Amino acid sequence: MRASAAVTIGVGATAVVAVAACLQAVGDDPAGSLLSLSVPSQYKSLIQAAGNTCPVVTPNLLAALLTQESNFNPKARSQVGAEGIAQFMPSTWEAHGIDGNGDGKRDVTDPADAIPSAAKYLCAIAKDVKDVPGDQQSNMLAAYNAGSGAVRKYGGIPPYKETQNYVKSIQALADQPSGGTVSPAQQAATVINAAYAMIGKPYSWGGGNANGPSTGSCCSPAGKSGTSITGFDCSGLTLYAYAKAGISLPRTAAQQYAASDPVKPEDARPGDLVFYGKTAAGIHHVGIYVGGGYMLNAPRPGTQVRLDRLDALTDLYGLARPTPQHHKEI
Repeated sequence: MRASAAVTIGVGATAVVAVAACLQAVGDDPAGSLLSLSVPSQYKSLIQAAGNTCPVVTPNLLAALLTQESNFNPKARSQVGAEGIAQFMPSTWEAHGIDGNGDGKRDVTDPADAIPSAAKYLCAIAKDVKDVPGDQQSNMLAAYNAGSGAVRKYGGIPPYKETQNYVKSIQALADQPSGGTVSPAQQAATVINAAYAMIGKPYSWGGGNANGPSTGSCCSPAGKSGTSITGFDCSGLTLYAYAKAGISLPRTAAQQYAASDPVKPEDARPGDLVFYGKTAAGIHHVGIYVGGGYMLNAPRPGTQVRLDRLDALTDLYGLARPTPQHHKEI
């Protein structure tokens, strides 16, 4: 596709709204099937079985939750003490953990126990919030993150940014129609899952490389230094995520656009890169499209990697798809 294809999208706030609306409409690209392709093989049968524990829980929803919680790391441990592939707090595990593999032990770090326990717990909290107004699945996910009491108190998803993003990010992966199982989809799944696993990492100007978060450099246009912060800036996040899929990207957002093929909004699919700026040479920001009008984003100093709407910035330039060994002039 020619580099000028992105220019037809337009720039400015009006164009951003139009493009975001178009991408919302085409958000049924197969994020759900992308995720199912990227589940580690040793966990597929566990997720398939546990994902049928009750009607409101599906295998793909369970896989999306595990991606969000730990990126399938059975030894994961959060700063607040959540443990295992499903990130159970000790008190929650004590109340809801089961011996899934029948070996006589309930081990939160054993996926054979933790995965069916996560499904069982989801079903339990779905029942607990079934009378709360709104979408049952959304309320269930919100309760997994913030607790059933908070969902009941607020009559739905509580007004916590973390919980709202948690629900949106999981559903962006799990709730969309299935599609073809092709190699580009597998590649995009790897990109998305790698970036999702970095949600919550701090923004660091110049931070991030193919190996993950790193200290950055000095200084941003506003004078913010990343030299003492281990994390990502926008292009560091995309560089890392695509490295996981075997594609090497250059360092800056403008250079990454030059290493990609522009795509029309109606052809966008999860894993594509979203670029911001008034010209190709002036591109200053990049995010990873996940479907439904949302992107994974390392926004600016003082923030963390998170899920944002495409219109979070007002100068959306266009979308492009990185390809191996491909560069164009800007």
